[in-house]
Amino acid sequence: MQEHLSKIYSERFSDSEEERKVQIWKVLVSNFFQRYVPATGSVLDLGTGNGEFINAVQAEQKFAVDLNPDSRNKLNSSIEFVETSSTNLSMIENQSIDTIFTSNFFEHLPNAESLVDTLNECRSCLKPTGTLVVLIPNIKYVKGDFWDYLDHTLPLTHLSMIEALQLAKFDVTEVFPRFLPYTIKNRRLKPSLGLLRIYLKSPWIWPIFGKQMLVIARPSALTN
Repeated sequence: MQEHLSKIYSERFSDSEEERKVQIWKVLVSNFFQRYVPATGSVLDLGTGNGEFINAVQAEQKFAVDLNPDSRNKLNSSIEFVETSSTNLSMIENQSIDTIFTSNFFEHLPNAESLVDTLNECRSCLKPTGTLVVLIPNIKYVKGDFWDYLDHTLPLTHLSMIEALQLAKFDVTEVFPRFLPYTIKNRRLKPSLGLLRIYLKSPWIWPIFGKQMLVIARPSALTN
């Protein structure tokens, strides 16, 4: 199946869509997500894919984790690539990471148990003061469109995501049930990057267009 998925990933987006994603992520990082990543700290991108986030974010130490070896070729030379499963992050030093970021990854996990195991690994890697940033489709709002992708296996709402985080001994600090639109794939309307910057500064409009959730969490102080 992994061989089939690698082929799917390589063909899912056209070259122009891939370049568009790179430009979009530069705006997303500089105008929003950088606030969760200390520029002098360490960040790990879990399920990095083509590395759009980790290439754009500023940090002294940058790690990218993915099972797909092709991801290595998409990363800047300053990024350390770790080819491993999300349920085994033992090669990352315990309590060494300031921020773990993951985007559009948890929905690819096979089941809830794998999700909780992944979150436990994340908690082990994070510093006691660290931050976990989770961006994923919210099945409550994406609905049937979620199943348009063969590799989507684990539907989650913001409430079930919170439950999983609590099971893994995280404290949830911020929840945006509707944050970003779902996908740029096959979108006839391609808003300008300027409009995206305005969108990120206008949280009142997120509930209208947002179909992906954003959840921020920290390791529970009771476990440190």
